[in-house]
Order: sequence, then structure tokens, then C-alpha cells
Amino acid sequence: MNGIIIINKKQGYTSHDIVHKIKRISKEKVGHTGTLDPMAQGVLPILIGKATQCSKYLINHDKIYKVKLKLGIKTDTADSEGNIIEKTEISPEILNEQKILQAINSMKGKQEQIPPIYSAIKVNGKKLYEYARKGQEVEIKPRQIEIYNIDLNNIDKENKIIEYTVNCSKGTYIRSLCEDIAKKLGTIGYMENLIRLKAGEFSIENSITLEEILNAENPYNVLEKNIITLEEFFKDKETINLNEKRLQLFLNGVNLTEQKKDGIYKIYTNNNFIGTGTLKEKKLKRDIIL
Repeated sequence: MNGIIIINKKQGYTSHDIVHKIKRISKEKVGHTGTLDPMAQGVLPILIGKATQCSKYLINHDKIYKVKLKLGIKTDTADSEGNIIEKTEISPEILNEQKILQAINSMKGKQEQIPPIYSAIKVNGKKLYEYARKGQEVEIKPRQIEIYNIDLNNIDKENKIIEYTVNCSKGTYIRSLCEDIAKKLGTIGYMENLIRLKAGEFSIENSITLEEILNAENPYNVLEKNIITLEEFFKDKETINLNEKRLQLFLNGVNLTEQKKDGIYKIYTNNNFIGTGTLKEKKLKRDIIL
């Protein structure tokens, strides 16, 4: 089994949990792209078999999230799973729609963002959350991100919650974004809920839950039915057909001459898809081979 399955992750599971369970069913090498925290839900692309080699093409995916920002409370992890470290009253003025729109719209564009201390980013060989758990201070360098669009969905004035949808670049921490929006409003806040609606071309509408797989009479068949094959994944790429002689050279690692533009190509022989190749300066090199 080789391909990509889009899991709609529910709360409570880690990304590693999902990988482990899919690995047991498929009996293949399994990986994922775009980690989701245990409290987060939504799109988690799972790579099975030879598709694990596709991760290099997926790491720069843009994302779309649906977010709930709780105002008036700050936690040490910047989400609902952390310990409350500060509280403040929220005045009616803060929940004014125009004020909120002004705050979230100001977040659009390219910017530097400080990642949360409770994150897996490594500094001097250690993950940030390891420093945090030991109460150690560490310098956190800002990262370049981009907020392409952000829409206000709802203002729950009774519970002091702002709901919004954000389209952002790889590397954006929504927990930090929530704290930054709260700061723009002159208060504090944390990310109460997060659902990833889209990761690159993978959307929640085309996803399946882990429960649907595990509760099926034949989980393996459910995986097969919902898997995106490598041929489908690279459907927009041009093709190169190789005869048997050139195919053997290609499979043996010989770079073949091709008079085409640089890029990724689907490789066929006798109308059979055998994988992908990369072309650079007229030289075709093997990439992912089934």
C-alpha cells in the first residue's frame, strides 16, 4: 500500500498515535506531515509506504484553521491545556466588533512571530518545551510567517470568545497568533479550540476519522478505499514514457537526457505508472519508485 490518507484528527490523539495505529493496519512504513497538538482537530495527512518520500513536497504547505480565542485568561502553554497564570476582566469595549475587526485585520501580511515556549522547536539541541518544563529561560528567535487572510466568524460576548478563520503560511503558530490578537485588543487570551480545515490541497471535506477506520469490519479495506495514490497526488505533473532499456538505466540510477523543462515528472512504461523523476538541466533522475 502506497499513498496518502487524510485523517480528520479528533481531540486527545497525538499525531504519533495516528501514525502508530495506521502502521499496525497497513503493515507499511508510515509518517505524517504537519503535526497537530493533542487538543487540536482536523486535517492530518498520513503518508503510507513509498508515499513517505513525498514529505519533502508537503512541508511548505499553507494551512487554513478555524480558531476560538478566549479573552481575559493567559495560560503557560497559550492553549486550554495549560495552567492559568493570569486573569483579567474584559470590558464591553474590548468586544466591540469594529475594534476586533481592526485587531485581526492588522495581523495580515508578512511578519515575524515569536513561537510559544511550549513548542517542539529546537534551540541548542533541546526542544523549547524541555526548557519550559524545567523552568529554564531560553532566547526564542522570531520566525518569518505570513497571514494571507483572516475572517471574523463570531463574537461570543457572554463567554468572551472570538471565533475566526485564518489562512496562513507554514510555521505559523496559532497559539502565538491568539496571544498577539489579544494584545492588540489591550488584554490577554489563549487558544481555546483549533480545527485545521486545510493543509495544502488536502481539505477536511475529503478526510476520514480514525474511528471510521478502526471500527470497520476490515480496516485495511477502508484505508485502500480512501487512499490517494501517488499517481493521483502527482496528477498535475507532466509525464515521461520510458522504453524498457531506458527504464532499466533509470532504475539503476543513471541520469537520462530529456529535452523538457526542469521539474517533477510522472514516469510511465507501457502505460504503467512506476513513480516519479526529477528533471534538472536536461538530466532526468529517479525520485520516488514504486
